[in-house]
Amino acid sequence: MTVQTSPAPGIRRNLTLLVLAQIGGMSLWFVSSAILPELTREAGIGPWRAGLLSSAVQVGFVLGALVLAVNGTSDRYDPRRVFASAAAIAALSNAALVVTPPGGDLQILLRGVTGLCLAGVYPVGMKIAVGWTLRRRGLVVGLLVGALTLGSAAPHGLSLIGGPDWRSTVFLASLLAAAAAGLILLTRAGPHHAGAARFDRDALRLAWRLRPVRLAYAGYLCHMWELYAFWAWIGVALTASFTLAGLADPATAARWTSFAAIGLGGLACLPAGALADRIGKAQVAGCAMGLSGALALATAASFGGPPVLVITLALAWGICVIPDSAQFSALVADHAPAEHAGSLLTLQTAFGFALTAITVQAAPFLAAGLGWPLTLALFGAGPLLGVKAMQRLARLRAAPETDQPIKEKIA
Repeated sequence: MTVQTSPAPGIRRNLTLLVLAQIGGMSLWFVSSAILPELTREAGIGPWRAGLLSSAVQVGFVLGALVLAVNGTSDRYDPRRVFASAAAIAALSNAALVVTPPGGDLQILLRGVTGLCLAGVYPVGMKIAVGWTLRRRGLVVGLLVGALTLGSAAPHGLSLIGGPDWRSTVFLASLLAAAAAGLILLTRAGPHHAGAARFDRDALRLAWRLRPVRLAYAGYLCHMWELYAFWAWIGVALTASFTLAGLADPATAARWTSFAAIGLGGLACLPAGALADRIGKAQVAGCAMGLSGALALATAASFGGPPVLVITLALAWGICVIPDSAQFSALVADHAPAEHAGSLLTLQTAFGFALTAITVQAAPFLAAGLGWPLTLALFGAGPLLGVKAMQRLARLRAAPETDQPIKEKIA
């Protein structure tokens, strides 16, 4: 099925609505991390269940993304309706947390359902976004990843509004997701949107057969090794650091710092996307990964030190940890056939979030055994390895024989 397209002049209105919808939908992701201190006080949750509440979202997302990719859902059906349906169901599953036992099996299951539905929000939103432009995809996908980041930061801000009652935070996040379901239906598909009448299973093999797509996947996996572990646990790590430093209210300081670090990273996606369209997506992604890995090591080395120094490094790390994400998605969209872009983007996120399920779940155990400094340093190993993949892709894109679309060059 091919969705009707609208003229390019509507790009600002439609992308604005898409960005707002993405923020609202993704505000559900880190709800459990934001309310964890209150849940722990109320129910005495241990490290294993604390990890499950966060990693269940990742596992659910991976399952949902694999189903959507194998089925070709965002390529075969109107992606706006897929997005709206997923956001609405996610809002309901998140709201159900307020009537279930804190930290219990049902809450973990509900977090998994929320993740399952968010697979119909984030990658499907990218499918909508790349349909609006060819030349400015770095910026457009940067806008969307910035929205994802602001949505991920939102629960920390909502918890400040909701106060000590974690149920208020959950309810507010559900309202944002429900609003997202309505906003996305007000958008239209862009002039470069392409749909597929039926799903071609060979399309997923392009993830390996097309060398540029393969390298973009490799960089994305190295990036995802760090990203969600940072987002999920930086607040807990900062609380431990500030406590060690003797700060009066370490939890509040950590919450504000986490909110700012994640939010500033979202804002950094915009200039990074614009720069990528000028100098190269692989170059910008590689630079961001190098900086992020270095800042992970620096933050680890400063653990327990002067709070001002730790906050400064955590904020800088938060700014550098996310701008590369948009470029991996834009690179896949650049080098994939338009009619299969949605499936390849969804498969990319499925692989990436499968990895995050491991790192998010493992982080509290690593911290308990090795300490937060070494755990934070391990977060930075992924992006430092990913720099090499981006160097190779940058050379491939710069080669004279790649004047023709690289997606035609199969290695």
